[in-house]
Amino acid sequence: MIIYGKQVVLYVLEKHPELIEEVLFSKEIDPKLFKKFTSLNKKVIKLDNKKAQGLAKGGNHQGFFLRLKEFGVSTLKELKDSDFIVVLDGITDVGNIGAICRTVYSLGVDAIVASSVKQLNYEGIARTSSGALFDIPFCHNPNSLDVANELKQYGFKLFGAAMDGKDLKKFEHKKEKIALVLGSEGEGLSSKMIKKLDEKVSIKMSNDFDSLNVSVAGGILIYNLKN
Repeated sequence: MIIYGKQVVLYVLEKHPELIEEVLFSKEIDPKLFKKFTSLNKKVIKLDNKKAQGLAKGGNHQGFFLRLKEFGVSTLKELKDSDFIVVLDGITDVGNIGAICRTVYSLGVDAIVASSVKQLNYEGIARTSSGALFDIPFCHNPNSLDVANELKQYGFKLFGAAMDGKDLKKFEHKKEKIALVLGSEGEGLSSKMIKKLDEKVSIKMSNDFDSLNVSVAGGILIYNLKN
């Protein structure tokens, strides 16, 4: 996979150098920084602007690229001993998924499971998560029914974010294994997933405002359910 952009490239260099296969630049960089890349003993390639724009598909690459090893996803079985995971039910927007990755990592959630989607743009998620994608176990299973059933088999309680759910301020739960399910902003939770939920929970709004960005709502729910 190819990632681009100075912030995520430097993050991977610092935190996950073992993932790097090739280093690519389209601009001159600071000699000290260049030395850090060459010390990896990986191939370093200089790109012209046309090739750089092609690799970034018109995105803001800032002259920094890395070719990484293929992204390794986890299985649900590998997550069975987790205490708190987040399930993304039909969420496809890489900006939202990236923001959720950052939130999950910063709040100490154990893993993310993506369901109800056939394919995911891991390159985009790596970029929008500023590299946090590589810091957390990430599972992809397109069948939401299989996800729900297997998580229940492992002892998880499924709490789904929904407008008609119980007010978060009044929501009480025992200390138990939690899978917080977040739906897409356009469609909400899938009908298959709703039928498998143990409880629905909502963030009640003030001032007649009826919705939050899914990554913002997810952060509020995670923080409160974990604490």
